[in-house]
Amino acid sequence: MKYLRVLYVQVLIGIALGVLVGWKYPSFFPVAKLISDTFINMIKMVIAPVIFFTIVAGVAGAGDMKKVGRVGLKALIYFEVVTTLALIIGLITANLVKPGAGIHVTQKVDKQVADITEKASEMNWGEFFSHIVPSNVIDAFAKGDILQVLFFSILFAIGLKWMGSTGQSLLNAFDKINKVLFNILKMVMRLSPLGAFGGMAYTIGKFGFATLAVLGKLLLTFYLTSILFVFVVLNLICLYYKINLWKLLGYIKEEILIVLGSSSSEAVLPSVMQKLTAAGCEKEVVGLVIPTGYSFNLDGTTIYLSMCIIFLAQVFNIDLSIGQQLTVIGILLLTSKGAAGVTGSGFIVLASTLTALKVIPLEGLALLIGVDRFMSEGRAIINFIGNTIATVIIAKSENEVDMVRYKQVVEKKGIQLQPAPAAESELV
Repeated sequence: MKYLRVLYVQVLIGIALGVLVGWKYPSFFPVAKLISDTFINMIKMVIAPVIFFTIVAGVAGAGDMKKVGRVGLKALIYFEVVTTLALIIGLITANLVKPGAGIHVTQKVDKQVADITEKASEMNWGEFFSHIVPSNVIDAFAKGDILQVLFFSILFAIGLKWMGSTGQSLLNAFDKINKVLFNILKMVMRLSPLGAFGGMAYTIGKFGFATLAVLGKLLLTFYLTSILFVFVVLNLICLYYKINLWKLLGYIKEEILIVLGSSSSEAVLPSVMQKLTAAGCEKEVVGLVIPTGYSFNLDGTTIYLSMCIIFLAQVFNIDLSIGQQLTVIGILLLTSKGAAGVTGSGFIVLASTLTALKVIPLEGLALLIGVDRFMSEGRAIINFIGNTIATVIIAKSENEVDMVRYKQVVEKKGIQLQPAPAAESELV
């Protein structure tokens, strides 16, 4: 019975019950969606303030402005290289396995596809970078726009740092507020089994298992490719920096299961920031890399986008040349940056990419609507794992991780240490 008190065991039970209830009582899905959305909203309510106070405390408290710029640039370069590898792997796998071969679709645009296409046409990707600067900072916090909050937080931290010792009292107050926010987070995370239950009951109840019969090959190919990406590409990066991937995944297993159940990587953003800080990663690096990665380092989403485009080309018997596939990579390197770590955004980005490509009929999106939710969990998990690894790698490359503490906390090696000042207790 003692295992029932462990959070990840409770989340596993919630996921299993969600699958069972969604299968046996599909009409329950509206209530299940309400449960899942409420849990995610409870997490979202602390995301913006956690990012703000964490970055201000890190940069203004002990930050070097040159280091902030160096870490930011290094993170962006890392994100571009790794997401490009994810795109290429997705394209290669889809070309080899051919998940769309033999599937036929009638060229009929239903209302849902028309709505998605309309939303995609409204997205102006050229304005993405200008959007980083908020016109109203209160509005940025109200909407929970991660990049805008990140941008303002860095400016605020620099302004506070310029105050010198006179700003120390404000910095101390911010540190106390941040601890209160993490105490709120601990309370909310206790409800994560219920959130995972609602998410899985909604997915199975609304979409059922029937859609998997037709598009099972695509779903299987996507998940196998994602696993290959994590345990080959990301594992090689970890090996180069002498980081044990398995131990790190074990350390964040509760968060991985919550992402699986809720289908949203945002649901664990504050908790992974706390865990990485507790593991010895510099608070400043964690505060910069994690939020930035949620818009610029979407490995799972890029695999999904590249694979679905090749899938639809195969469905319509469109033979994309090497040049056209390189064009796909170029377009996706831009459009994928606008896919936030929330449910459903990847599908809108796919529609906008097809619109920009002007080769594959948008009608094919109707095929993917049912199975998209089953792929959403995979996208969110890979995005989350990729951002966690990126943070540890960048911290290690900057010598901004206490490896003695890291090995003790993550790999369970070495002597017992006192809790880290920035994160006084674990969530479980």
